[in-house]
Amino acid sequence: MSRSKTEYLQSNFSVGEEGVVDKVTIEGAVISRVERFRHLGSIIQGIGKIDEDINQRIKIEWQKWKNVCGVLCDKKIPLRLKGRVYLMVVRPTLLYGAEC
Repeated sequence: MSRSKTEYLQSNFSVGEEGVVDKVTIEGAVISRVERFRHLGSIIQGIGKIDEDINQRIKIEWQKWKNVCGVLCDKKIPLRLKGRVYLMVVRPTLLYGAEC
């Protein structure tokens, strides 16, 4: 475990939460506290909101659409190939975002 890279997040989901910690130390090294961090592609916030995670997912989906739009909107590319790109790239990306 790297002490310089280690961070912790304190969740404050309830208003009158007991046991609030000011500092966390491991063998004398103070571990920094963060308000949000990324874990397995999701942004987790200490206050329990998911707005930032949803906005990030929407932004990524638009970026993927812009990457594929050149293929799907090109009149020189056969319709069958466009259908395969849609089935293999666009639809799984949209469904994954909807499930998460």
